[in-house]
Amino acid sequence: MAFDLSALGSFLRSDDPPTSGGYEDPAPRVGFFTDTSVCIGCKACEVACKEWNAIPEDGLTFTGMSYDNSEHLGASTWRHVAFIEQQRPMGAPSSAAPAAGGSGGPVNLGMPAMPGGAGAPAAADDGSGDRTGLRWLMASDVCKHCTHAACLDVCPTGALFRTEFGTVVVQEDVCNGCGYCVSACPYGVIETRKDDGRAWKCTMCYDRLGAGQEPACAKACPTDSIQFGNLDELRVRAQARVEQLHEAGVPEARLYGADPDDGVGGDGAFFLLLDEPEVYGLPPDPVVTTRDLPVMWRNAALAAGALLTGLAVTFLGRKR
Repeated sequence: MAFDLSALGSFLRSDDPPTSGGYEDPAPRVGFFTDTSVCIGCKACEVACKEWNAIPEDGLTFTGMSYDNSEHLGASTWRHVAFIEQQRPMGAPSSAAPAAGGSGGPVNLGMPAMPGGAGAPAAADDGSGDRTGLRWLMASDVCKHCTHAACLDVCPTGALFRTEFGTVVVQEDVCNGCGYCVSACPYGVIETRKDDGRAWKCTMCYDRLGAGQEPACAKACPTDSIQFGNLDELRVRAQARVEQLHEAGVPEARLYGADPDDGVGGDGAFFLLLDEPEVYGLPPDPVVTTRDLPVMWRNAALAAGALLTGLAVTFLGRKR
């Protein structure tokens, strides 16, 4: 008996899953490039996302974590702007980034000056006599729309599907609230709402894409931190931006989720970070959680076959 393992997960296909969803004429794959070096933490993307998608208000939680009152991604928070405070030794490599196309150095955003001089960061003593400065890392997080999406692999009802744009969308009217996608997501993005039990997440404004418009969050971003477009073009643009930051004296700048050879086949929403992924609450080496399913099913089939063979031999031996 032959087993067709090709249907056990999108990761089994040799081609690119986002371009093999059964569409006769799929559109070029699109995605997000989020340049955190120019994010000012205004949360315009959060507001625009909620307004356009009619996402219910989920409370303004006092987290005690800087100005971050939405805390994390969830069923009613499809965009989350993180505020990460760091104390750094004065004179350490600075992640103050030039604006895209700028000539280097910190960007003057017109914000009030902090103590320590005009425009200078706040300084404090870390106990060793060395002066330290405060910096904020701000980043707008979102569903990654993975190339190899485990949520698609485990959904029993087909509520999750791959669109003609290569994005991953939940059909809430088909979702039965089983929650398999919640545990399958390597990023912890998907969540079920307590009032109805169904799973919800970013759709990359699928309705706007169909009308030739960019997603609401990218449209609302005042600094172009969230950039939307053809995914291949965004990766080229992002690599050029990293090189620009390195030349400007920001060696810690790096891309996250842009590598097609990583554990999820690359993300449809990737980021330029100014520190390690863990600082932003991102897994350092994400892997599609259904990666080992083919081996598991094959071993289970072999074990079942061996058991049935043993039973048959025992039964036939007794008849003799």
